[in-house]
Amino acid sequence: MQPPKKEVTVSNGPHRIVFANEKGGTGKSTTAVHVAIALAYQGARVAAIDLDSRQRTLHRYLENRGETQRRRQIALPTAQFTVFAGDSVEELDALTEQMGQDADFVIFDTPGRDDPLARHVATRADTLVTPLNDSFVDFDLIGQVDAETFRVRRLSFYAELIWEARKKRAMSTIRDARREMDWVVVRNRTGYTEARNQKRIDQALTELSKRVGFRIASGLSERVIYRELFPSGLTLLDKGHLGELGTSHLVARQELRTLIAGLNLPAANGSAQLALEGVA
Repeated sequence: MQPPKKEVTVSNGPHRIVFANEKGGTGKSTTAVHVAIALAYQGARVAAIDLDSRQRTLHRYLENRGETQRRRQIALPTAQFTVFAGDSVEELDALTEQMGQDADFVIFDTPGRDDPLARHVATRADTLVTPLNDSFVDFDLIGQVDAETFRVRRLSFYAELIWEARKKRAMSTIRDARREMDWVVVRNRTGYTEARNQKRIDQALTELSKRVGFRIASGLSERVIYRELFPSGLTLLDKGHLGELGTSHLVARQELRTLIAGLNLPAANGSAQLALEGVA
């Protein structure tokens, strides 16, 4: 049965968490679903908006979760969810307002391509999460490095966009008490990176983080378990419904615990610590 709800209150309207990367295959949807369910397990009211109207990965995942609840006749913490099918910023803002009326958190999953609506929500995020696989192909999204020294030569257009948005947000916080944007770059699949290349990426990310102001968090390895969970809509948090757990499940759950800690979601209401307890 679903555990009793605990009150979670986020001030200044719902906290917006945006999972964004203009490259596919970086783990955005998997991370978004697990964060949404972690918050839901602790009584937070979570709304999720899928901006990828073609793939609909987040929407399908949560849809599968609902079907599993009905089929097994069980109650699971979940999120209110929808797919944005419009084509204008005004329509998207209206949907966000509607979904956020009764929510503590609004989570956005964005497509893995250049998309103006994804950029719009990214610049308005309270927490912007950019998952990256540990490779310079993915690093190129946020910065370009010298081919010989691997030092950062320049920011990418995307990094400049977020940098400007964060500066504007910082100025607005003085006037209207809006939250500052917290940008977190999540490093996925680090275990699959050759040691010398990983060191180069470490150095480049550290250098760029000081210039742009993002934080770096440990992410998820590429584990089969995540793909296996998709058809049922279950997550690593649904311990009583996963059957017997192997070592890979336990290691993956610890990765998830570390990731959620690294996101450092609003602590004023205790939700970050509660989410950690839900993953334990």
